Amino acid sequence: MDIVLRAIVVFAFLMVLVRVIGRRELSSLQPFDLILLIILGDAVQQGLTQDDYSLTGAFLAVGTIALCQVLVSYVSYKFPRTRKVIEGVPIIVLQDGEPIKDNLSRERLDIDDVAESARRQGIGQLSEVKWAVLETTGQISFIKKSG
Repeated sequence: MDIVLRAIVVFAFLMVLVRVIGRRELSSLQPFDLILLIILGDAVQQGLTQDDYSLTGAFLAVGTIALCQVLVSYVSYKFPRTRKVIEGVPIIVLQDGEPIKDNLSRERLDIDDVAESARRQGIGQLSEVKWAVLETTGQISFIKKSG
């Protein structure tokens, strides 16, 4: 039972941590970020199971975290108002080719990040963009000006 309670606490902590880290950082993993995630996984495992290295302990920990994920997904689906808290909302970072500085700084983005994403989607200049939206996944969507 101790492992189940620890798994629930660790899951809640990791959900808060992911929301604090920000969506843009999580969408573009660099090699250092991958190493950090591996180390974080090992540290979390030690906190979950303590000295229990049994197969049963591992199944309980992983099963509890999986159940928490399914529960959060269900709550997000069933109660749309909670989706804003759990997943966040899309944020407009560029309007009519002009950056919205408050939104960029809140998401720790600079205009070079937006321009890079635009180039990856075949947009040469930001002046061609009507809207640039930072999605909840961390990706930036672009809507080009018509005509």
